Amino acid sequence: MKLKTILMAGAMAIAASGASAACSYENEVPLKSLSAGFEAWKAVTDAMAECGNFSASLDQEFREKQPEAFAANPSLYQIGGVSNATLVPLLNAGTIRPLDDLVEKYGQNLLPNQLIKVDGKTMAIAFMVNAQHLMYRNDVLADLGIEEPKTYGEIIDAAAKIKEAGVMDYPIGGTFKTGWNLGQEFVNMYLGEGGAFFGDGNMPAINNAQGVAALETLKAMTDYMDPEYLVSDSTYVQQQFQQGKIAMANLWASRAAAMNDEAESQVVGKVTMASAPMGSSVPATTVWWDGIVLASNMSDEEADAAFRLVMEGIDAEMVGANNDTAVWLSTAYTPGELAAGAAASAEGGAKPYPASGPMGIMHTSLGNGLADYLTGAKDAQTALADIEADYITAAKEAGLISN
Repeated sequence: MKLKTILMAGAMAIAASGASAACSYENEVPLKSLSAGFEAWKAVTDAMAECGNFSASLDQEFREKQPEAFAANPSLYQIGGVSNATLVPLLNAGTIRPLDDLVEKYGQNLLPNQLIKVDGKTMAIAFMVNAQHLMYRNDVLADLGIEEPKTYGEIIDAAAKIKEAGVMDYPIGGTFKTGWNLGQEFVNMYLGEGGAFFGDGNMPAINNAQGVAALETLKAMTDYMDPEYLVSDSTYVQQQFQQGKIAMANLWASRAAAMNDEAESQVVGKVTMASAPMGSSVPATTVWWDGIVLASNMSDEEADAAFRLVMEGIDAEMVGANNDTAVWLSTAYTPGELAAGAAASAEGGAKPYPASGPMGIMHTSLGNGLADYLTGAKDAQTALADIEADYITAAKEAGLISN
C-alpha cells in the first residue's frame, strides 16, 4: 500500500505485454488513438482492440504530432495518450474535452487519484505512474566488487572501474537525444540539485550554481557513454541494456519489464531496479503519470464509445494480465521487483514533473540548447544564458512574460 500511496500522490500533481481477457462488449464505432509506444501502452491498446473497430498508433514522436492532429476538425484521433507535460499543450489549445459526464456513466471503478482535474474539471484519466530510476547490471557490479551506486559520483566511479577492467567500452547509457529527452535529463538533474526553474513573473532562473552543477554531471557521464549519445532515446538505451552493451542507466520504469523479456533480452534476471541517484537534496528524477484524453473535435457518440473503450483498456483484467509491465493505478496491481526503483525514488522525495505553460517552453529551450555545452561549443554559463534568452523570447510571444 505504501508504494501505491506515494506514487498516486505524485500522479495527482499537475499545474493548471501479456494477453488480456476478451472484451466484454462489441464496439461498433470506428476509433483511433495516438500515444507513446512503450509496453504499457501496447498492453492497454491491445485490450482496447479486443473490442473491435479500433486502431492504435504507438509512436515515440507522439508529443510532436498530437497538437496538430487534435486541432483538426474532425480530430484525426479520438483518443490520445498523455502525461503531466504533454497534456498542457492540448489544454492550452482547447482540443480535449472534459470527462466528468463520462466518468459518471462508465467510471465507477476508477480511483479518485486517476481523475486528473484542471480548474475543477476532469480532463484526463491516469492509469499508471512512471519515473526514471537507476537500472544496473547486478552481475557486472558484483564481479568487480562494486556496491550499488547511490549518487552520480558513484556511478561515474563505477563506470571508470568497469571500463578499466575491460568489461565494457561504454558502461553508461542515457536518454540524451537532442530535444525533449536531453531537456528531461537536465530537469531531473537540476531538481536533484534543489534548483527552481522560474522567478517572479515567469522569468527563467537556471543560470546559477545548481544549473552549472547539473550540466557538469551530465558532461561527466558522457565520457562513459556511446559517442552517439545525442541520438540516444529510451528505446536506444533499452536495447543497449538488452544486448549487454551497458551496465547502468537512469531509465524509465516503464522499460523495466523489457529487461526480462526472454524473446529479446540477453540479460534476463541480471538488471536490478534501484532509486534514481541522489542529487544534493533529492533523487534526480521526476514522478510522472500517463493517461488518456479524448478529443474535442468529435461527435458525442464517438466520445461515449471512446471513453467506454478506454475503461475496457485499463480494467482489472488487463492489469492482472500485465502486472509487471507498469506501475498501474489500479486496485488490481501488485507491486513487484520491477517497481522497486520507482518506489525507492518516490520514498526518497523525488518531485513530480512541474508541468505548466512556462515549463513546456523551458523544456523545449533546454532540449535545443544543451548539446552546445556537451559538445564543447559553449561553456556552461554561456549555454545556460542562451537557453534563458531563448526561453524569454518564446515566453513573450506566448504572453507569459510582460514586454
